[in-house]
This record gives sequence, C-alpha cells and structure tokens, in this order.
Amino acid sequence: MIEEPTASASRTVRELLCVVGARPNFMKIAPLMRAFAASDGISACLVHTGQHYDAAMKTAFFEQLAIPEPDVDLGVGSASHAVQTAEIMKRFEPVVDQRRPDAILVVGDVNSTIACALVAAKKLVPVVHVEAGLRSFDRTMPEEINRILTDQLSARLYTTERAALANLTREGVAPERVRFVGNVMIDTLLANRARAPAPEAVFERAKIEPAFRPTEQFGLVTLHRPSNVDDPLTLERLLATLSTLASDLPLVFPVHPRTHARLEQSGLLERAANAMLLLPPLDYLDMLGLMARARLVLTDSGGIQEETTALGVPCLTMRESTERPITVDEGTNTIVGSDPELILGAVRDVLANGGKAGRVPELWDGRAAERISADLADWLAEAGPVHH
Repeated sequence: MIEEPTASASRTVRELLCVVGARPNFMKIAPLMRAFAASDGISACLVHTGQHYDAAMKTAFFEQLAIPEPDVDLGVGSASHAVQTAEIMKRFEPVVDQRRPDAILVVGDVNSTIACALVAAKKLVPVVHVEAGLRSFDRTMPEEINRILTDQLSARLYTTERAALANLTREGVAPERVRFVGNVMIDTLLANRARAPAPEAVFERAKIEPAFRPTEQFGLVTLHRPSNVDDPLTLERLLATLSTLASDLPLVFPVHPRTHARLEQSGLLERAANAMLLLPPLDYLDMLGLMARARLVLTDSGGIQEETTALGVPCLTMRESTERPITVDEGTNTIVGSDPELILGAVRDVLANGGKAGRVPELWDGRAAERISADLADWLAEAGPVHH
C-alpha cells in the first residue's frame, strides 16, 4: 500500500524557485506549477534559463501546457556544455541572492539542472530534484553526468520508478531523502491526450501535400543525440537503415534543428527527404498526436520512451542503453542500438506480431505533481526557513 503525503491545514508559506531550461523540462514543470499554485504551503517562482534557444517553440509549449510566464528569464541561449553551464550559473546566482528562496527545485537532466543545483548547493539552499535516480550507466552521455551530480547535491529526491532508489543508495544517498511519487511527464501526457490533433491535422499545419502524407499506418522517428547524429558515418548508416524500413512502413520524421544541421553538413538531407516524410520541429500537442497514432516509434529520446510506454505504443530505442529501464522491463520499449540488422529485425517483428504490449508502470497515473507538492510543503514546513 503506497502512503501518499497530505498537506497540513495551515502553515507558513515557503518560497520555492522552480527552474526550467529546455524542451524536455517544459512537460515536467507544467503539472508542478499547477500543483504549487493550489498549495497552501508553497509560493513558487518560475525561472527560465533560456537554454532552449527557439523562442517560438518555447512560447508554443508554454501556451499549450498552460505554464505561467517565467518570473525570471535568464536568456542564456545555445553554447557548448561548459560555456552554457557557466553562463547559467553566473546569471542564476544573483536571482538566488535577490529572492532568498527556502529551496530550489530542478527537473530532469539538462545543463540548467546541474548548473542551478550547483549554485544553490554552494549557497546552502536545499536542492529538490524531480526525476531523480535514473541511470544509463553510460558516462559518455552528458545527461548521465548531470543526473549523478544533481542527485549528490539534492536534499529531497523524487523518483519515477522504484528501481531508482537502488541507484541512489549505491551512490551514498540516504534513503530517507528519497520519495517515490510517479512521473510528472505522464501527468502532462494524460492531461493533454484528448487535445492532441489527428495526424491529418498535423500534416495540414505543416503544409504537407496530401500526396505525400501516409494514408494508413506509419512509423514515427526522432533522432537528435550527438552519438547518433554528430558522426557522419553513424548518421549515414542510420539513415540507410531507416530508408530500408520505409519500404515496409512509411516513416514520419520531425527533424530536430541539430539533426537538420548535421544532415545538411553531411550532404544527406535530400536522401532523408526522399526516404521519409520530413517535418519541422513540432509543438507538444502535434507530437503527441503523431505518437499516439503511430504503429511504432523509433527514437533516441529518453522522454519518448516513457510517453510511448504510457500510450501503449511499441518503441524501439536507437541507443545502447537507457536510463529508464522500467520502459523495457514493464513497458513497450526495446533497445536496438544502431545495428542495422537489429533495428530491421525489431521493426519487422512489431509489424508481424504487434510488438510488446507492456503495461503502465506503478503511479504513472497523472497525480505525481500532487504528491510532490504535498510532500514538499510538509518537508519545507518541518525544515524551517533557510538562513544564508
């Protein structure tokens, strides 16, 4: 039996700085801001670092997900990992000095997450990490470094799956600092699924001529990780595999800006366009509409592994490892790496046999943000105000 925390009737309101930085964060912060707005113990201030450099896409996400306009926008923009992390720290520190929060909440594993956690920890402000304890055990992934270090700096850690506790305990994190609450990404998905448009409407909005639209089943492709797109040989091999797959199943490929640039630089963009239906980057609802109706999804995204599991859509992950093992153990996800034969075999198995049915993991029920808000209000009330 899971015990769900409940907020006490009256308390001193605690000031919480909530950090959002890039597209993967937007879906996580939306339900949290709603839950904090309904709390009698938390006053939440939203800080957008501006790590996500596409202003139009940021606006679309904030409007669709009803995220309040940031109280503070740091406007950092795109840069190398080192420069971006340093710039976020420089711009975030004065905000902490001015606001003097009781705690700082970070989500996920982007550079904004670790940068703001570092600033807070050095100023003795408690760090709260939502989506803690996930591990791919692949330290060549920048996100893995961000996850490990953020968890080490955090005073309160909220996990999406029970196995995360073992990862944290192994790294010396005291279990009493950890709470299993479910997945805020799935809160957002469940709250918006009915609003997601049909694929036809997405293609119409993207100005795709009817003759080029898939008429029945299609596969959805997302590809953006440096390990897949930065090396021209790896990118060409993946593209050749996807081109072969497209003869069995039409593929729809919303192209990430990074991937688009690499395809152009490698002279592969026309080849990709001849094999698949290429779309510009999509907002949340359009992407959800395609994902929910896809026959299968081929991806290297962490969040999409979770979303496809919640939707019951077969997912093939083009990476050698995943930090979300519950999507493989219980969900619809299969790790296929970048090996052409493995990818082709997995796709054909899905088409012939239906793919993994999977099930929705424990507490992925749309109420994770409520649990976090209630527990955090109690925890902050017990901890007392920060003195720094």
